[in-house]
Amino acid sequence: MIDIKKFVENSIKEIRNRVKNGKAIIALSGGVDSSVCTVLAYKAIGDRLTPVFVDTGLLRAGEPERIKNTFKDMNLTFIDAKDEFFKALKGVIDPEKKRKIIGELFVRIFEKIAEEVNAEYLIQGTIYPDIIESVGGIKSHHNVGGFPLTYKFKDVIEPLRDLYKDEVRAVARYLGLPKDICEREPFPGPGLAVRIVGEVTPEKVEIVRKADKIVEEELKDYKKWQAFAVLIGKSTGVKGDIRVYGYTIAIRAVNSRDGMTADPLEIEYSKLRKIALRITNEIPEVVRVVYDITPKPPATIEFE
Repeated sequence: MIDIKKFVENSIKEIRNRVKNGKAIIALSGGVDSSVCTVLAYKAIGDRLTPVFVDTGLLRAGEPERIKNTFKDMNLTFIDAKDEFFKALKGVIDPEKKRKIIGELFVRIFEKIAEEVNAEYLIQGTIYPDIIESVGGIKSHHNVGGFPLTYKFKDVIEPLRDLYKDEVRAVARYLGLPKDICEREPFPGPGLAVRIVGEVTPEKVEIVRKADKIVEEELKDYKKWQAFAVLIGKSTGVKGDIRVYGYTIAIRAVNSRDGMTADPLEIEYSKLRKIALRITNEIPEVVRVVYDITPKPPATIEFE
């Protein structure tokens, strides 16, 4: 484990030295990585920092409202870009292409905001596993492999790029961030776009968002690294004695130390059955629920 006090001091110094007398924007998603980066950057350059939250339309239920409330005292810039993201993803099936489209669009939005506030630097919460998976060809994280090769920033600063997730959480606790941020489950930068196998549409996003909320509610008392729902396609079902062709939801729940390897969570049959019944009853478009028991490797934690 890192020397947290020293890491915080060095990170603040690094940000201050690289930004100098300039201004910076920071990509704020509300997860622990970007939240830690935001606090470090604010300590380093104060009001010369502009946190930018982009509502992609691909977020968890209630996320935009939570972000607005949590960071309201930090000169937060809130961007509603739902239409832009859905338009860019229309007809796209390949998961790597999705990630690159999302990464590109994020940066173009950040460039526009940076120009408006006269900022030359971008700060983002890239962590070490993001780099390993992107460079290793496992999947392109939107802030690494999905990051465009050309951009208008003078410098891109990544204070957490050498840390694993458990180390980032330790830094968050040291900085006094709220428990719901420090202990928050990882959420992919491309959001629910990579929890939909195939084309991303507003209808599919709403379905998987509702299913994800049910999984979160039902497994809230389980000790885990991550648990979520994925929309994996369509299959035949029966509702009200009538054949229907509806969506299939997969449940993914794992334990891990750093996200590099993972084991599926052992969940009682009665709990799995309750989750399946809730999802199929509360979301009429869903006819089937399955539970993924594959470890990482060979599977990744996210489906795409």
